[in-house]
Amino acid sequence: MKPLHLLFASCITLLISCGNADNNRLVILHTNDTHSQIDPDDKDRGGILRRKVLIDSVRAVEKNVLLIDAGDIVQGTLYFTLFKGEVERKMMNELGYDIQILGNHEFDNGMEALADQYSQTNAIKISSNYDFNGTPLEGLFVPYTIKEYGKRRIGFIGINLRPDGMINANNCVGIKYLDALETANNTSRYLKESEHVDAVIAITHVGYSEAQPPTPSDLDIARNSKDIDIIIGGHTHTFINPEDDNCPTYKVPNLNGDTVLVTQTGKGGRFLGEITIDMESMKPTYRLIAVNSRLDNRIDSVASEIIVPYRNGVDSLMSVPIAHSARAFEQSGAALLNLVSDMTLLTGRSLDPNVDLAIMNKGGIRRGIPEGDVTKGLIITMLPFTNHVIVLDIKGSDLSQAFDVMASRHGDGVSKGVEITYDDATGQCTTIKINGKPINPNKIYRVATIDYLANGGDYMVPLTNGTVVARSNNILYDDVISYLTAITQKGEKLNVDDNERMKKN
Repeated sequence: MKPLHLLFASCITLLISCGNADNNRLVILHTNDTHSQIDPDDKDRGGILRRKVLIDSVRAVEKNVLLIDAGDIVQGTLYFTLFKGEVERKMMNELGYDIQILGNHEFDNGMEALADQYSQTNAIKISSNYDFNGTPLEGLFVPYTIKEYGKRRIGFIGINLRPDGMINANNCVGIKYLDALETANNTSRYLKESEHVDAVIAITHVGYSEAQPPTPSDLDIARNSKDIDIIIGGHTHTFINPEDDNCPTYKVPNLNGDTVLVTQTGKGGRFLGEITIDMESMKPTYRLIAVNSRLDNRIDSVASEIIVPYRNGVDSLMSVPIAHSARAFEQSGAALLNLVSDMTLLTGRSLDPNVDLAIMNKGGIRRGIPEGDVTKGLIITMLPFTNHVIVLDIKGSDLSQAFDVMASRHGDGVSKGVEITYDDATGQCTTIKINGKPINPNKIYRVATIDYLANGGDYMVPLTNGTVVARSNNILYDDVISYLTAITQKGEKLNVDDNERMKKN
């Protein structure tokens, strides 16, 4: 890690003067984890053109407006699968984003592709705790930026998660991760003491409270800081709505006993966050604004035309039915997780009939299946990642440790014949049965899973002790599409299991 004073000495501090017009307040609009949701989702929520209506309306009445994104603008719909981030980048520019940070999914196509898109991005790009020297991203990011409003100076820093276990190692070669909490505290202290800013806003993509160690969460950063005033977060899709009685904690005491405002808007662009800072007292207020159909009569026709040529490609896949579902499968429901896990098992057994079980992470399932026609595009959207099913041999003791990782995030997907209970407080499994028998720590099990997990992704490091014995040549969604097409042609129905196979004691 470079000495702090050299890092700051080499950084060009960007100062933006917003004049002496009405500087009584600053309005910060923010998003996170929009995940390529260009159009409204299947429940008619969100949509980037609707978001633009809101942003434009605020800019029309407020003198000082900042538009910020906290990462994961891509991955999750056919717009990214087909066009590799081009649509998202063009639309973010059209909406006039001022500041952006990286999410982990920005790396899904590798750093060269990311650098190509980000070199055409108009927003200031901040990363305080990634050192990009010697990588394709070198020179595209600054460790902080400062903006001025009248006599007030506000500093912004960007804090990202540890890549290990979350970003494909081949897609982030050469990036040096700097400790998130240490960097956040050092940079915010520098901004307060040396740059004399009046407030520090940390834009983060580490997660509200469930970041895997050793990456600290937003709550960890807030509680262990002295100089951070506001956190605009992402990664865990946490819905922090002060108007909701069950809202997660958003006013967090720091080491000085001062309050840090912690925000996050959920996912998919369904809400736009709005933080209003009184420039006299520097006190913030916060709310979420729904992005929905009430905005449709004010859609910007120029922005809409940008999407049209891309939407044609999306619609062509979304209109190709391959199966029919007699019921809806919710994204977060046990039935869909079981269905995908069982399909992974079937694919594994097509490669090797001796496969014992399959494992699937619920984070790999990005949408549900509605009742009615199931299209090719819908399945690709549900399983958008370029994962391949692999079969590996792994010792029971290592497999048990992998199940503990799954338990630590409140359970994942396992195929039929696997029954697991776990202690939610400790994140440890209490019973594990495979095909009716307790797991044998000394036995070698043959497991079907996706290559992302087998390579240690989603913190499944124990799986890296396994030995790969087979690999599908197809992407997972192609295997699933082939399976659904085949059973439809045979007139068969899906055998659905709604029971939780991995559940709390």
